[in-house]
Amino acid sequence: MIMENAKNELELIKKYEEKGYTESYRVAENKLIANNAKTKYTPKDVKIVAEHRFEGMSNPDDMPILYVIETKDTKGTLVASYGATADLETAEFFKEIPDENISTDENIFM
Repeated sequence: MIMENAKNELELIKKYEEKGYTESYRVAENKLIANNAKTKYTPKDVKIVAEHRFEGMSNPDDMPILYVIETKDTKGTLVASYGATADLETAEFFKEIPDENISTDENIFM
């Protein structure tokens, strides 16, 4: 079972890595890019398995969100800001992911 009282996203990333979610991603030019595999994905190619929101430990305005992602050939995570400090390009990409590709489960360990 995942740590419900995780203090930050790094603790959860380690747990997800233990379950095979080892790729890291970024968004550029409306594509999700796997940093290690160098593969690019459109919003319809992405499944959000889980997401976790955190409040910054030292600054409450620092609000990261951890996305747990699966594609046809990779599994991994992406950390993005949400709220006032959100990266608009990343936020827009995630808004375009079809609803049927977004899990309603809190996390994959439940």
